[in-house]
Amino acid sequence: MTALTNDPRTWGARNAHDPTVVRGDDGLWYMFSTDAAADAPGFPVGAHVRTSTDLVTWSFHGTALGEVPAPARDWSGAQGLWAPDVVRWPTGDGRPQWHMYYSASTFGSRTSAIGLAIADSPAGPWIDQGIVVATRHDRDAHNAIDAAIAFDRDGRPWMIYGSFFGGIHIVELSPETGLRLRDEPGTLIARRPASVDGAIEGAYVQYRAEEDRFVLFVSYDSLVDTYSVRVGVSDHITGPYRDAAGNDLTSPEPARATTAGTKVLGGYRFPGGTGFIAPGHNSVFTDGDATFMVHHVRLADAPTQHEAQIRRVHWTRNGWPLVSPHPFAGADAERLPSAQPVTGRWQAVRFAPETTALVEARSVQLSAPVASAGEPVATTLTVDGVELGGVVFGAFDPVAGRPVLAFAGLDPAGVVWAGSQEIAP
Repeated sequence: MTALTNDPRTWGARNAHDPTVVRGDDGLWYMFSTDAAADAPGFPVGAHVRTSTDLVTWSFHGTALGEVPAPARDWSGAQGLWAPDVVRWPTGDGRPQWHMYYSASTFGSRTSAIGLAIADSPAGPWIDQGIVVATRHDRDAHNAIDAAIAFDRDGRPWMIYGSFFGGIHIVELSPETGLRLRDEPGTLIARRPASVDGAIEGAYVQYRAEEDRFVLFVSYDSLVDTYSVRVGVSDHITGPYRDAAGNDLTSPEPARATTAGTKVLGGYRFPGGTGFIAPGHNSVFTDGDATFMVHHVRLADAPTQHEAQIRRVHWTRNGWPLVSPHPFAGADAERLPSAQPVTGRWQAVRFAPETTALVEARSVQLSAPVASAGEPVATTLTVDGVELGGVVFGAFDPVAGRPVLAFAGLDPAGVVWAGSQEIAP
């Protein structure tokens, strides 16, 4: 493993935590993130920015807000910024404007603030607009960090935020200013019990017009080693959100503290490949008809090293999101020379929700009466006799160094399986 330097120009997507990705009018993709390893002498604090032309190779672009803005710093005592979420804001007059919602806090404290900065381009410059919501450790049960913006059916903006302390809330914003419409914490949409330290954070909501419902992504457990991405869906942006087994994400019983929330991504390793642990704090973006997830992850054999990864998201016939088991390597890299039958031997992982450890892939027999050259095919799959509602699609196998078919699917218990077609030597 190549050692990292203190020069961010050498990092690529390494060191990025809590990432979000948007596309500017200049055609570039912009990734905004927390940089946990940005400790070089004189390295600026703030929301760090990378750019890419292809979603694969990333270059350090600089820092949006080279300091913690004074209102957020004075409130929280924060020395750096966390988890920026950036969104194109509808101005109504055709003029481009971008909003960045950033978090200012310190570890283990509810004395936190979410601030807003605006710009005419993701490249900046960014102008601070002050605090959107603030919490105090000795006063509030919830925590003002990890903002994410979503729009409801009518185009009204909402901010999802929160963490271990008090769970995840959603509050309506002003379309004109991007600040809160009302001085209130908002509606609770997800939480976990004290038996697991209330371990939940990094939420994101996406509206799916195809099913006319909202999809909540959220991270469970510890960003150090046991993070996983969970999902619930709702007919309303304010919930209730339920997983594939019907569990309400606001009221997990202690017995369901680890199983509530459909686990779509956790730690895993394929034979001969890199082991990834603690994937989480994701956001979702689209490019045409394609849906992508960006998240951070740690390397199992070098857990102090972490990186941002982008993966394709595919949707079942019932509208459940499923995540590719291989990071995105470019659309061309996911196309096979010709259609291949699905039935055969595959390496697969089962993301059992109660499992926090890395899952080693195992060889399974996968059956389905379809073939694909990489185009997504929603179908019924059978894995060692277990029937799944899933999708077959193309992906790039980094061990084989070539495109392969991959799959992901939900079994009758609401557990996600994902795998990669075995390649004959």
